[in-house]
Amino acid sequence: MPAAQWVRAQQAILFIAIALFGQLARAQPVRPETVATGLQNPWSLAFLPDGHFLVTERPGRLRVVAADGRLGPPVTGLPEIAAGGQGGLLDVLLDADFVHNRSLYFCFSEPAPAGAAGNGANSTALARARLSADQTRLEDVKIIFSQKPKVASSAHFGCRIVESRGPGANGQPDGKLFLTLGERFSRKEDAQNLGNHHGKIVRINKDGSVPGDNPFVNRARALPEIWSYGHRNPQGATLAPDGTLWMHEHGPQGGDEINLPRAGANYGWPMITYGENYGGGKVGEGLTAKAGMEQPLHYWVPSIAPSGMAFLTSERYGRAWRGNLFVGSLKFAYLDRIELSEPFGGKVVRESKLLAEVGERIRDVRQGSDGLLYVLTDSSNGKLIRLLPGN
Repeated sequence: MPAAQWVRAQQAILFIAIALFGQLARAQPVRPETVATGLQNPWSLAFLPDGHFLVTERPGRLRVVAADGRLGPPVTGLPEIAAGGQGGLLDVLLDADFVHNRSLYFCFSEPAPAGAAGNGANSTALARARLSADQTRLEDVKIIFSQKPKVASSAHFGCRIVESRGPGANGQPDGKLFLTLGERFSRKEDAQNLGNHHGKIVRINKDGSVPGDNPFVNRARALPEIWSYGHRNPQGATLAPDGTLWMHEHGPQGGDEINLPRAGANYGWPMITYGENYGGGKVGEGLTAKAGMEQPLHYWVPSIAPSGMAFLTSERYGRAWRGNLFVGSLKFAYLDRIELSEPFGGKVVRESKLLAEVGERIRDVRQGSDGLLYVLTDSSNGKLIRLLPGN
């Protein structure tokens, strides 16, 4: 082939390759399919064995959503809830043996008892209950944990629940629960004080008792439920297949963090942060590191306002997505696909924005039993959306 023809052939091949790459780049990796609408500020999602969905609404309602998107009436039997601001009915989690025991756990903003000192105050609480066979009511409701102390605040409840498992890829549920707790905004210094539950992750048995191997069980002036401390407002948590707890927390203005909370570890808030005060200015001494305090695995500046967190264990979107972490962004209204240096672990190497075209705050993200991702959008007309593999 003459040299000129060879050059033209190479140019044509390059042009075709660029065009194909452009088409792939523009192709949507997922297609959103709306399953249900009309949910009022939905906060958390669970998948019932019969294909129905269990959804919490922040104003204080729990609903069963049919597979075709029909909203059931509010489930009865919930305790009194201090709904307002960021508070209300928040996370819900089915017990690992739900098929046999119909047990579930939910957390919410619990008001102080009527007539009690500090009436008008509230705190995060965790309850256990059974869902009736006809899915219309909660039975045998028992509050198994209440954050102390209660304060008058409508912010920073935290409130994500994770059922723990033994270590290793085949680890079985071990009868314990993690619960994330915010520092209530006005009490940020409490996050460094082991004598309260503000800004902590706690670990309890399913009956509310304290595991004997918790890190502060035998420490004077420390609450024994505490697993880790120095957190701000953790609104996302999940368990990796090897049993490692992952969580994220809101920073102030900047400095949202992903952490892997270890027993007894201090994650620094408000002594260290990559954020600043609202409106500008240092938080405390303006430090980002200090001896004895953990660094985040990853942080965002500016803040994305994260909520919801899930690992993808399926290959429904291709092998490259398995082991990725997914986090909702409230501030920028997208689902963050987070690629790690190894499946389910390592460092953050790349982030991609999904569902930006939906234009709604993403409150929760979960993987369903079908291996697909589902999200809830946070609005007065919130949606349950299924993510289908793209074309």
